[in-house]
Amino acid sequence: MSIIKIDMNSPEFQAELEKTIKFTDKVVNQFNWAYNPHVEINEGVQMGLARNKMMYNKRFCPCYMVEEVDGVYKSSDNRLCPCAPAIEKEIPQEGVCHCQIFCTPEYAASLTKSEEIETVTHQHSRGLSTQECEFLLQKRNIDTDELTSLLEARELKMVNFKVIDVREWMEWQSGRIEGVDILIPTSTFFQTLNEAGLNNDDNIIVYCHVGSRSSHCQRILTDMGFTKVSNLVHGIVGYNGKIVRG
Repeated sequence: MSIIKIDMNSPEFQAELEKTIKFTDKVVNQFNWAYNPHVEINEGVQMGLARNKMMYNKRFCPCYMVEEVDGVYKSSDNRLCPCAPAIEKEIPQEGVCHCQIFCTPEYAASLTKSEEIETVTHQHSRGLSTQECEFLLQKRNIDTDELTSLLEARELKMVNFKVIDVREWMEWQSGRIEGVDILIPTSTFFQTLNEAGLNNDDNIIVYCHVGSRSSHCQRILTDMGFTKVSNLVHGIVGYNGKIVRG
């Protein structure tokens, strides 16, 4: 099979995860950074780093695609944790790295204060119309409430689209959005995409952990000629709908 399966409950993975947590602790102390106050983000990134260490023998950033070039594994944009873009640009300028695990103490404090702001902003008193569904599927980015409404409309056969999870198999097992259609991991993206049998004019919604990998895959799909690809901003971490596990 094209999909690489790593058992996150195996002793090997748990041992690697423990080493990775010690590694990220060291990075935080070395650069005087702070962890993101949202623990689930940190845990997801640490699991991704541990997974990549097992798969590629390097802690490549889990938010970026890893490809084999001339027999050597390389991450797009040179993302090897702690990556140069985070050290040189993202954290000094924006307060947080692309994966969102590392941030300045000031940024972490501001997040803690504004946690309550991240509440549901869309209050639906009715379901979407077919025209509204079609409008949403033209957007490059959709949020959790929009996806929830679209899934409800799909159940009523008002609209048709495919939801694609671009995380890894163990993340899929840990928890996935109810209604997701296909798993196409970034680690085997092109091979698994070929097996999925998608059409270029299909309505597609991609998602990952926090929206980074899926944004990257969205660009790839668009470059390949897929014309209707939307990305779930903030990924499954920010999703308020039903989650399926196992």
